[in-house]
Amino acid sequence: MPRFPGLPGASRPRRLAAALVLLLLFALVTWQVTAGGPLRALDERISRAVAGRGPRPVTELLADLGSLGIALPVLAAALLYTAWRPDPVNRALTTPRRERGYAMLHAVLAIAAVPALVVPLKALLDRPGPLTEATGYYPSGHAATALVAFGAAALLLRPALPPAARAAAMPAAGLLTLATGIGLVLRGYHWPLDVIGSWCLFGALLLLLFPPTSPPTNPSTSPPTGPPADPPRPGDQLQR
Repeated sequence: MPRFPGLPGASRPRRLAAALVLLLLFALVTWQVTAGGPLRALDERISRAVAGRGPRPVTELLADLGSLGIALPVLAAALLYTAWRPDPVNRALTTPRRERGYAMLHAVLAIAAVPALVVPLKALLDRPGPLTEATGYYPSGHAATALVAFGAAALLLRPALPPAARAAAMPAAGLLTLATGIGLVLRGYHWPLDVIGSWCLFGALLLLLFPPTSPPTNPSTSPPTGPPADPPRPGDQLQR
């Protein structure tokens, strides 16, 4: 089992089950969007009620978190740090460079999948935007970019962080992703289901690409393994 920390707190079967649930939710949302079902009607009512709400500079900043100019540099910095960060003095706590390479490759594949999947889906589904007659709004590319870039960056950086920061890495990535989605909806750039569909599709992708493992541990602090030693027999001390 590789030691590079991936998605925490889930075994492989649970991770695959969660990815399957997200893919099924993506299929449901996509069906509702294309068929004009009740979820789409609710989606459009919510969007019309909230679009334009909130201070424009704030909502614009939140929406821009998923732009290539912000999200990609964050992921690039995490990739560079992962590639060049020095190993700790205690080699027992070192994440092997080969496993770092696998994690970096997974991050690159995940971000490359965003345009590879979003662009044809937008062209195929051809959904109009909330405040425009232009089409090609489902699923949201900004929402997908934010989820993948911030999520992959957190996963790459977790092994180098102290325990408290390591525990906060994924929640922080989740908050940035959520903030991006809120900004996109409040600015009227996307319907809510555009954002939710992206989260479902690319959340499943991250679950499939990044394996859940435990952080490296120092073997000197690990409990002993193997059968217990035999208790001393009477007379052993006398024979020594």
